[in-house]
Amino acid sequence: MKPSPCPCICTLHPSSPPQTALAIIMSLISTALVLLVPLGLYLYMWSSTRSRSNDPASVLPTKWPIVGMLPGLVANIYNFHEYSYALLAGSGLNFNGDGPPGAGMRFFITCDPANIQHIFTTNYSNFPKGAKFAAIFDIMAGGFFTIDGELWRLRRMKFVGVISSPRFADRVAAHCHDKVKNHLLPLLARMASTSTSFDMQEVMARLMFDITAMTVFGVDPGFLSLDMPPIDASLAMDTVMEVGFLRHTMPASLWKTLRWLNIGPERRLHEANRVLRRFVVDTMERGKTNGGQYEDEEVVGDILSLYINDPDYADDDLLCGTLISFMLAGRDTIGTTLPWIFYSLAQNPNVVSIIRNELSPIAAHKVAHGMGATVIFEPEETKSLVYLRATLYETLRLYPPAHMERKTVVADDTMPSGHEVYAGDAIYISLYSMGRMESLWGKDCLDFNPNRWLLEDSNKIKYVPSNKFLAFNSGPRMCPGKEIAVVQMKTIIAAVVWNFDLELVESQSIQPKLSCLLQMKNGLMMKLKKREA
Repeated sequence: MKPSPCPCICTLHPSSPPQTALAIIMSLISTALVLLVPLGLYLYMWSSTRSRSNDPASVLPTKWPIVGMLPGLVANIYNFHEYSYALLAGSGLNFNGDGPPGAGMRFFITCDPANIQHIFTTNYSNFPKGAKFAAIFDIMAGGFFTIDGELWRLRRMKFVGVISSPRFADRVAAHCHDKVKNHLLPLLARMASTSTSFDMQEVMARLMFDITAMTVFGVDPGFLSLDMPPIDASLAMDTVMEVGFLRHTMPASLWKTLRWLNIGPERRLHEANRVLRRFVVDTMERGKTNGGQYEDEEVVGDILSLYINDPDYADDDLLCGTLISFMLAGRDTIGTTLPWIFYSLAQNPNVVSIIRNELSPIAAHKVAHGMGATVIFEPEETKSLVYLRATLYETLRLYPPAHMERKTVVADDTMPSGHEVYAGDAIYISLYSMGRMESLWGKDCLDFNPNRWLLEDSNKIKYVPSNKFLAFNSGPRMCPGKEIAVVQMKTIIAAVVWNFDLELVESQSIQPKLSCLLQMKNGLMMKLKKREA
């Protein structure tokens, strides 16, 4: 297939639903009225009693006639992450909920490891992503992150066959190393020399966008540079995840109506889709000179080369959706995690000291051989850094980039906890809550403590089952690029921590935004100081 701008930039307005326009508008108005009247009453009652109760069960939402539990959930949407945590802590790690009858909003939320084992592994086939999940992320249509069944198995097998190649992993690690050396460290050095405060979250997003684009397309868009060019495509990715979150929280009929009318958040998503598809087409044009030249999958240099001449991906929309999926997966997981790591390290100088002690022998060898005062760690050198890996895992425990997983129930089932779920129900697994449960992690569960990941009698990582630590997924959908991601993050963290002292800018509010990603709502303003050799 030869990519061209025209076919890929298809219209993003869906075809009109079978109802008339008047019926849709009346449906929207009636839905709003049904929600707002009891919501106003509930908010009054909720606000007057919330501060007077210390009972953990008091956070459980009331089930109202007509609207179900929706008012209580909407009232806490602004504080979604902490409310989900409190809800599960107050209900024994599991909670059955429901929205308005007929709205398709019945759900089960859990952070119970026994239930997670059942959902992700033991009875895996009964809990696919489902059609509703695929509809929410329609921009990634056809990508193996949103599909199920045999088609998912075949497409995943194709991708895993490439990224499991040592040569591919080495190439990705080299992209990361070169980007850190030639762009990240010079930028941070300039910030340090001028004592300029900057948004570390934006810098990490730019870094990972460039590295991921190099992996997917074989092209460096150059978003991380001293002049900091516009990053419309990266911002569009943020919009996809923010509006995706909102779609999760409302009846499908409502967000589909908003999409048809092209108003509100759906209008933002429409524009984001246009920007992302244009980026994909333009970048494919830049990178297609490499397409199809690799006969041996062992030496595939980028993901585009794997798909560009595959007849199964001759459809432009499918190819676009697949490549966007890879861009989101590569940029979002690492790009979301790194700011939380630097935030945690700035608050825990003792952890920074231990990491530097672990890096010291490698750095001393480099300096002794005249490799310069600014030390760059090779990907291979970071593999033995056990405490650095423990620090990374501890960050992922408290701040998982994908803080909530969604599944759909195929057939009625009973969870190991005894809770019943029914065909069509949505199941939400709260990774954010699971990492904060005292019953799972002990009394210091809210403390940032990398030592919890180390065996007491040896310098080795302690095994924690994936149904308790779900950052890399579990069961058949276990992340196939886990070690590639870990090597990239260790390379970046080591370079920053060894060469700079980290300082948080005072009086900033650090809190998660409402998104499918655990990004920081207000960014992460930091200052750096260059360390002496």
